[in-house]
Amino acid sequence: MKMVRWFFIFFLVMTLGVCFLFNGRTAYAEPIELRYANLFPPTHIHSKVFEAWGNEIEKRTNGKVKFFYFHGGALLKGAKIYDGTLAGITDVGQSVFGYSRGVFPSMQAIDLPLAYPSGKVATLVSNEFVEKFKPKELDNAKFLYCHAHGPGLLHSKKIVNKLEDLKGLKIRSYGFNAKVAKLLGGVPVAMPQPGVYEALQKGVVDASLSPYEVLKGWKQAEVIKCTVESYSVGYTAGFFIVMNLKKWNSLPDDVKKVFIEVSKEWIPKQGAAWDRLDKMGKEETLSKGNKIITLSKEESKRWAKAVVPVFDDYIKMASGKGLPAKEYVKFLKETVKEYKK
Repeated sequence: MKMVRWFFIFFLVMTLGVCFLFNGRTAYAEPIELRYANLFPPTHIHSKVFEAWGNEIEKRTNGKVKFFYFHGGALLKGAKIYDGTLAGITDVGQSVFGYSRGVFPSMQAIDLPLAYPSGKVATLVSNEFVEKFKPKELDNAKFLYCHAHGPGLLHSKKIVNKLEDLKGLKIRSYGFNAKVAKLLGGVPVAMPQPGVYEALQKGVVDASLSPYEVLKGWKQAEVIKCTVESYSVGYTAGFFIVMNLKKWNSLPDDVKKVFIEVSKEWIPKQGAAWDRLDKMGKEETLSKGNKIITLSKEESKRWAKAVVPVFDDYIKMASGKGLPAKEYVKFLKETVKEYKK
């Protein structure tokens, strides 16, 4: 009996030891480490919003996930982030759809001069567009959500009151902006945002099409004289947050669920951040003594009429790729209008 008792105690101790070892390994399992590359500087509001998104995922997964952030092109420059995400150089990537020329013909539609009233509206509309049409071009990575900046307006070193004042003006542009700049009478100059300050300072360009945000965030209020509130041709630029597909597929289902939930919640947060930035940009330019010029209704209509061919060109291009371009444009115009009511 004594031998049986000692054997039972030994067996119990061994069983408890194995259970402790197993549970200990589960409790202290290494987290899933993910790299997150984005194009904004570390101190930028958007970088902080991205980090808050990651922190929330870490919290809701009870530490199963851990993010490491590479802001401001520290790992990949903006134009390389999408390809770098597909290649697995980064696990999560954030950048501009338009930097990957020809890759996102459907998503180009959101960049049209649709007279967006705010960054929040542009962001909500962009995500509704994805939800409705589910563009196949997004299938090469796991699409998490997108966001879009506030109305792109004209910031100029020369005072601009009417359409004729734009004739011959060298205007920094991006994507469809180039066509908008040309149709308004300007000379488009393609240029990424980081080079615009110096270009304005040295006279390489006379003006820029950008949201108010750049006047503070990129310090461009220091090198312009006025902003034309040309809301009737207010465009946006779409930004993506995507994940490497192989990495996504490797995640446990409960972690995937958290990613989807948090990403959905972060859509309005990202849009609101754009509006805060635009407010700060406007305050900054006024503090520098720069003018804000608001177009009359009649002049606004002239600008809107001038850029109509941009829509025609997009529909022709996208339709040629077999995409329902007319449906895209109709949906976007109606949805923006609905939000403006």
